[in-house]
Amino acid sequence: MVLDLVRYSRILEIVGDILKVRVPEADAGSGKGAAVRFGDLAVLEQTEGAKSLAQVIAIDRDVVSLQIFTGTKGVSTNSTVTFLGHPMQVTYSSNILGRVFDGTGNPIDGGPDLAMDAKVEIAGPSVNPCERIVPQRMIRTDVPMIDVFNCLVESQKIPIFSVSGEPFNPFLARIGIQADADIVVFGGLGLIFDDYYTFRKTFEDAGVFSRTVMFVNQASDPIVERLLVPDMALAVAERFAVEEGKRVLVLLTDMTAYADALKEVGISMERVPSNRGYMGDLYSQLARRYEKACDYAKGGSVTILTVTTMPGDDVTHPVPDNTGYITEGQFYLHDGVLDPFGSLSRLKQNVIGKVTREDHSQIMNTMIRFYSGARDAEQKQAMAFDLSDFDRKLLKFGALFRERFMDIEVSLPLEEALDLCWATLAVCFRPEELLMKQELVDKYFPKDAPPASEQAPPPQSDVEHHGETAAQ
Repeated sequence: MVLDLVRYSRILEIVGDILKVRVPEADAGSGKGAAVRFGDLAVLEQTEGAKSLAQVIAIDRDVVSLQIFTGTKGVSTNSTVTFLGHPMQVTYSSNILGRVFDGTGNPIDGGPDLAMDAKVEIAGPSVNPCERIVPQRMIRTDVPMIDVFNCLVESQKIPIFSVSGEPFNPFLARIGIQADADIVVFGGLGLIFDDYYTFRKTFEDAGVFSRTVMFVNQASDPIVERLLVPDMALAVAERFAVEEGKRVLVLLTDMTAYADALKEVGISMERVPSNRGYMGDLYSQLARRYEKACDYAKGGSVTILTVTTMPGDDVTHPVPDNTGYITEGQFYLHDGVLDPFGSLSRLKQNVIGKVTREDHSQIMNTMIRFYSGARDAEQKQAMAFDLSDFDRKLLKFGALFRERFMDIEVSLPLEEALDLCWATLAVCFRPEELLMKQELVDKYFPKDAPPASEQAPPPQSDVEHHGETAAQ
C-alpha cells in the first residue's frame, strides 16, 4: 500500500543492534504512515540500497527503538526506516514439515520456496484457561529414568538442567526421535554448526524428519534472531495442535542462550539490570514462552521440553532459578546420567497407575527407596565402617541401578523397564524385603529368581577391605 511507503530518516542513535528513529506523533494518527506498535516489523534501507528487517522493541513518545535483525554494522544515520504495520510472521502449512528455517523464518535447507504459503503471527497471548484440560496423557520417551521415575506428561513444560560439556543435545535429539508425538518442532538457540548438523542428521537417519520442523539460530547468526526462534517454534506448534489436533513436542536448546540474548539487548537499551546483569523481566519473558504448553479441550496438545544450562552448576543462577518457578519440574543431567534425586515431574501422578501398569507407582517408590539406601551404604563404605549383609545387597543394587537405568544411553519401552525393575530387585533382595503390596509381589516378582542369599555377593572394594581389617 502507499501508506507503507512512508519513510522516516531522522536516525537519532545506533547502539549495538539497536537503532532509534524519530517518528512524529502526528503521523501515527494522521494516516500518513502505518501505525507504529510495539512488536511490529520495519524495513531499514541503507543509502546503498541494502535492506534489513527490524522490530519495534520500545516506544517513548516520538522515539521508536528498533532491533535490527542483521546487526547495525555499516548502518549510517542517512538510512531510512519504513514500518510495515504488522508483527513478525512465520510460515505455517503442511509444507513446512521436514524443512529447516533460520532465525527469521527463511528456509535454509535448499528446498522449495514457501513465499506463497500462509503466514501466522508469532508471540501471541497464551491460551485461555477455559480452553485447557487437566493433563492426563503420557508421552513415552523410552528413557527409563523419565518413563518410570518422572513421566513426561502431555502439555507439560519441563527443562533439562545441565552444565556445559554434558551430552544434553544428543540426549534431546534422541528424545525427539523416540517420543510418541505426532510432530516435533525443534528450536536451536546459538548452536554451533556441529550441534546443528548432529540434530538434523539424527532426525534424518531415524526416519522422523518428515514429521519435524526445525528453526535454527547458529552461533554465527545475529544474536537478535535468537529471540525470535522460541516464538516461531511455539506459534507453529500451536497451529498444528489447534487446527489439526496434533500432539506436538517442542524441543528448545539452550534457554540460557536465549536469556543471555535478552540481557545483551537490555544493556543496549540502557536498562538497569536486576540480578547478575539480567533484566528484571527475565521471569516474565521466560513464562510467556513456557506457558504456551497446553492440552487443548478441542484439539491436540503442546508439550515443551527445553535445555537450561547452569553456569558453574549453580542452580541459584537467575536463569535456572526463575525457570524452576515456572515449569512443572526438571530433569537433572550430570556425569552422563539422569539423577533421580535432582529430577522431578510434578504431573507424573496424573498418569502413573492410571494410564500405566498397576505396579508402576509401587515399583517406582521401591526402586528409589533402595537406591537411597545404596547411597547411604556407599558413604559408610567410603568411611571404612562395617557393612551388614543388607548393606552389601544395597551396594549391589546401586551398581545395577546405575548401569541399567540411570545411563542416558539406555533405551527401553515402559513395560520392559518395569519388568527389568522387578528382575533387578529379585537379583538383590528376597520378596519379603521389598515391603510392597503382596498381590503385586505375587504377580510380578520373577518366579524363577534364585533366593538372594544364594547369589554371589558383590566383590569387596579396597576401602571396605581395609575397614574390616582395622575393625579386626
